[in-house]
Amino acid sequence: MNAALKHLAANNRLGRFFVDGSWVDASGTEKGAVTNPATEEVIAHIALGDQKDVDMAVAAARRAFKSWSRTTPEYRAELLTRLISILEGRTELLAECITAEMGAAISYAQAAQVPLALAHIKTSRDVLLSFPFVEQRGHTAIVREPIGVCSLITPWNWPLFQITAKVSPALAAGCTVVLKPSELAPLDALLFAEAVEEAGFPDGVFNLVNGDGPTVGQRMSSHPDVDMVSITGSTRAGILVAQAAAPTVKRVAQELGGKSPNVILPDADLERAVPPGVASAFRNLGQSCSAPTRMIVPRELLPQVEEIAFKAASEIVVGDPLSPETTHGAIANVAQFKRVQMMIEAGLAEGAKLVTGGAGRPDGLTAGFYAKPTIFSEVRMDMKIASEEIFGPVLCIIPYDTVEEAIEIANDTVYGLGAQVQGTDMTVVKDVAAQIRSGQVHLNYPAWDPQAPFGGYKQSGNGREYGPEGMAEYLEVKSILGYFE
Repeated sequence: MNAALKHLAANNRLGRFFVDGSWVDASGTEKGAVTNPATEEVIAHIALGDQKDVDMAVAAARRAFKSWSRTTPEYRAELLTRLISILEGRTELLAECITAEMGAAISYAQAAQVPLALAHIKTSRDVLLSFPFVEQRGHTAIVREPIGVCSLITPWNWPLFQITAKVSPALAAGCTVVLKPSELAPLDALLFAEAVEEAGFPDGVFNLVNGDGPTVGQRMSSHPDVDMVSITGSTRAGILVAQAAAPTVKRVAQELGGKSPNVILPDADLERAVPPGVASAFRNLGQSCSAPTRMIVPRELLPQVEEIAFKAASEIVVGDPLSPETTHGAIANVAQFKRVQMMIEAGLAEGAKLVTGGAGRPDGLTAGFYAKPTIFSEVRMDMKIASEEIFGPVLCIIPYDTVEEAIEIANDTVYGLGAQVQGTDMTVVKDVAAQIRSGQVHLNYPAWDPQAPFGGYKQSGNGREYGPEGMAEYLEVKSILGYFE
């Protein structure tokens, strides 16, 4: 048992929820198993909530909203600063926890999963201190006020990262929240709740209820005392949340699926364009909704791209997440592992050219949800692997004959979350980016920007996270006429 599990067990967190400033027992007896994907062993059992637990948490959030919504930005920023400090002191514990519950290599958990999650809190704090909550428009005041009680539903692939992407702007805005993390990777959320408690947030401002989607998620989405629900998950899950929320006409923000293109333009330096593209597609083992898993390349350059991509993939080390040599650990859960294997088999059956990888576990690994980093080439858009989100380490190389065709291929998807464009002539690069229907476009592999709003077009969802736009999602606009003389 690692240090994080020992800590949670010793403090009796696994069977409890955090509601109204206290750790409380679940109202029922339902339990959920947490499995280590690297070993396939059950490492913990957590309490699963029911409608009564959700109702109690929502009631606490509703009571707390009246006073919390009227606190000053400076006060809220001070609490967020305390939270950052506490979490920074527990980065190793958090990294170990994420590795155990969803299989990320410990090096990746330390370098990305935890620090990028903390960046969301820092960004929310900084945005808060400069946000224009009141603007003058003639004699009218345009006031932005917290929307109210927010239900936040987060996934298993970037567990802490997605928690902070929602919780921190909601709290910064003056909202109160009820969080439901994924029941498949819920342990880091318990550590996060401890940090919130220690930071001194008032009772009821932050509440945590573990549970599954059909029970807890559905109640959180449909609850009449909830003003907004924000979900990151599959498009299917987002539709169910929107349907549950519709009768009470609450705001719904959705960050959903993706099938992101990476357009390699004819003038791109392939040695600079292809290896980072492979790395980006396989980041977090491809378990990222914005992973650029469709590499769209000039047909005449296909042999060179395949060669460079094969070399880049060969440098990936899949194995024990706790080994310092490992770059990529295990797929997060058995259902996703089976999905990845099924899609690789589909690619083979459809006649795509296998550049590297394939079905089954990597050599020498007989247990654990390990998948081979797989690259297909000569992929056509009518293939299953080209159109459906795989959510695993599978990259499709798709050839094109003209730049216009490349743009058509990039947009030939029901999704529109992320996109990338690589090239030397920035006039052309920017023109191509302008024509891609996607909520975020990266040009020539820029650094991640936590201030850049993130969200989708089409079936990738609605609303935005990160930066000022991310906090604005949790605010209502009120016009007060005659406010200024």
